[in-house]
Amino acid sequence: MFTKANTVLKLLKNTRSFSQKVAQPLRSKKPKSSATPVQDFLDLKQVRVVGGKGGDGCISFLSLWANEFAGPDGGDGGNGGHVILKATQDIKDLHAVSTVIRAENGENGRNKDCHGKNAEHMVINVPIGTIIKDSDGKVIGDLSRQGLMFVAARGGAGGKGNKFFISDTQQSPEISEYGANGEELEYTIEIKSMAHIGLIGFPNAGKSTLLRAVSRARPKVAPYPFTTLKPHLGIVQYDDYEQVAVADLPGLIPDSHKNKGLGIQFLKHAERCMALIYLLDMSQTEPWRHLETLQFELSQFSEDFRQKPQIVVANKMDLPEAKENLELLKQNTTLPVIPISAKLGDNISQLLTEIKIIYDKNEKNVE
Repeated sequence: MFTKANTVLKLLKNTRSFSQKVAQPLRSKKPKSSATPVQDFLDLKQVRVVGGKGGDGCISFLSLWANEFAGPDGGDGGNGGHVILKATQDIKDLHAVSTVIRAENGENGRNKDCHGKNAEHMVINVPIGTIIKDSDGKVIGDLSRQGLMFVAARGGAGGKGNKFFISDTQQSPEISEYGANGEELEYTIEIKSMAHIGLIGFPNAGKSTLLRAVSRARPKVAPYPFTTLKPHLGIVQYDDYEQVAVADLPGLIPDSHKNKGLGIQFLKHAERCMALIYLLDMSQTEPWRHLETLQFELSQFSEDFRQKPQIVVANKMDLPEAKENLELLKQNTTLPVIPISAKLGDNISQLLTEIKIIYDKNEKNVE
């Protein structure tokens, strides 16, 4: 009798867990890599693109045993290749994009009317959501969908051979054209959408530790400020097959909007996140002052930050002075507060549930 009752209770419990509206995070069973190099996330790069040079035309005169003066037979040169940026979902950041990109040159023309081969175009894959700015900072390209292309530099046209210059007045021209040089331009390419969730906080607030706790990312963790100098990206997987990207951003300090510390570079990283998590060190005195500073710095850089979904995560709750600060923090902010301990893993599941709720509400706004 008791065995049947226990079986029914287990079935009800399993049914209730699967009928929850919010997808639950999956625990990764695959061990983290033990390799020494840790790859950061690169979302901005300046590049110089050079189109291929056109092939030179050929000067040649055909000489046959039956016709000693058969005339000019120089072939045209081939066209140089273009440099093309193509949006693809296979690339996540700009590490694979070189700072100098050169397309191939066209082949020179040859005798017997043999034209030079046109060069293949240089196609560079970039992430979806990449924008291209010229040297003046003007946006001239937006690769917002899979397969969109932007011709960054055109290749030069091939030169004409001496057969092209034949006329009634000159039957044996000893002249041909050089191939034209390709375009040489400079661009700034940026990824418009960096991550779904950005971790914002003062140095040593525990952002890297939290990212290690919720994903397989391995940012450097050390007991000194500015351990993270470049953003790191981690992926949180859920049982509805959705993947949420969480970014560990470099620490923010007062007057960052005046370019102090990492300054504008850091704030641009935060601007590319769909939602923000303010991570506070609850062992510090008056941690709500840190929250006010973070919000002020973001608002001074751009008013768009006010429109982003935001929550507050109270970290280091395993320390004795944190509990008292938690109650004071809730009294000094209107944002939802989630207490956690990234080091011990306390209450991480609730945080991941809140992240999924934010993602579900705002995923349509992510390009």
